[in-house]
Amino acid sequence: MDFSITEEQSALKDVISRFIDNEYDFERRMKIADGDDAFNQEVWNFFVEQGFTAIPFSEQDGGLDGGNIEIMLIMKEIGRGLVLEPFLENIVLAGGILKRLGTVEQKERWLSEIINGEIQATVAFTEPQSRFNLNDIATTAKKQNNQFILNGKKSFVLNGADADLIIIPARTSGSQSDTHGITLFGISKLTDGIIFNTYKTIDGHSATEISITNLEIATDCVIGNVDEGYECLEETIDEATLAICAEAIGIMRSLHDKTVEYSKNRVQFGIPIGGFQALQHRMVDNLMACEQSESLLLWAIMTDQKNKRKSKKAISGLKYQIGTAGKHVGQEAVQLHGGMGISWELDIAHLFKRLSALEILFGNADFHLQRFINLSES
Repeated sequence: MDFSITEEQSALKDVISRFIDNEYDFERRMKIADGDDAFNQEVWNFFVEQGFTAIPFSEQDGGLDGGNIEIMLIMKEIGRGLVLEPFLENIVLAGGILKRLGTVEQKERWLSEIINGEIQATVAFTEPQSRFNLNDIATTAKKQNNQFILNGKKSFVLNGADADLIIIPARTSGSQSDTHGITLFGISKLTDGIIFNTYKTIDGHSATEISITNLEIATDCVIGNVDEGYECLEETIDEATLAICAEAIGIMRSLHDKTVEYSKNRVQFGIPIGGFQALQHRMVDNLMACEQSESLLLWAIMTDQKNKRKSKKAISGLKYQIGTAGKHVGQEAVQLHGGMGISWELDIAHLFKRLSALEILFGNADFHLQRFINLSES
């Protein structure tokens, strides 16, 4: 089977790869992570200027008609470079909701500005009690005259502090865990009734807890139909899961390559440690884990997206692989580097931190293993 990419896709990969190699080294990344801002605006402007933010959207919506392959190529490089800029939050999450359910007016109002880098956006899909269950939503939206009144809490909102647009799933009918009765709302961060609590995460990114009290929302802020937002939310999170798996593979490859290079230069007992057969076996195991993960990524991308069950099953299988193999590769890389493997000054530690964060984002290995089993039985 031919897995080669097109000339356009190769050019896309080369552009972002050269940028990370030449303009986004580890030192610059750490300056951004240590700063007060969650990301660097100049770097984000580069993403916009190069058209990365327009890739997964149709020409009709102002995009470039790209798909999962292009997202995979970008996210693998984002992983390799430990890029902090909110491509996932703006383009895959918020953009994913809007491209599926947004009206023409909403796309002109929000999506075009996201693509052009004029606003930041995110999706507040997690609540304190929900764990990994997207349908476990306690935030309520009560219809009152020509508006909705929202109350509830959202946790771990990625890019929440900088987002001008926050897409909030809220319950408009049904019980707390029903899939029906979930409605998506587009909210401005300047709206009265929202309190933000922002913090740095272990991987250098930032997240926000949002408290919503009697937030008044006009009916034109409803994205899609009332009570029918869950399917779109699930599809968007699945697409985002695919994207972070590509990012994780970029990290795993980087961990493996850096460990092999280190083993060639670290001398013990008069010879490089890479000459010890026991360590060679361990590094081969890491390489095999990377290769197997890459194969599952390709499988998930090539699975017929119109067959929802098969697509979900492939994505869950991939996420389980990332959760288990990624943990193994990360731990091996840290151990083979010795004590310096956990030092702040070395990129190995930060690669492992980001990989650990991705392991639980959108569901950990246990969650996706059970989802894979359930989809196999249905």
